Amino acid sequence: QVQLVESGGGVVQPGGSLRLSCAASGFTLDYYVIAWFRQAPGKEREGISCISTITRTSAGRMMYADSVKGRFTISRDNDKNTVYLQMNSLKPEDTAVYYCARPRYSGNSYSSLDPDRYEFWGQGTQVTVSS
Repeated sequence: QVQLVESGGGVVQPGGSLRLSCAASGFTLDYYVIAWFRQAPGKEREGISCISTITRTSAGRMMYADSVKGRFTISRDNDKNTVYLQMNSLKPEDTAVYYCARPRYSGNSYSSLDPDRYEFWGQGTQVTVSS
């Protein structure tokens, strides 16, 4: 069955970096958009980045929320069935549980930061930014 497993979270000081991984199994990663979301206590789940599939004419389009643009970078390694989120210049407001997610269907038309467009979710990994 479809499984997504996040890892790489932890405690980091402001200005530090972390790299999150989303290991996918049970499906062919090549054909699916994958997104990262986060949810802080008392707040709604926020879409922060997604990456489309790699085609003959595109290396994989990335989308970012304004809150992380210029600091976070999403990438995918289809051979390793893994999507990454490199997070730099971390701020206390980045503290949250981070989730990766996949839409029900394949194809780049599902590229979105709207959590309602995603059906399969990982269990999440905690990121805490604190001095």
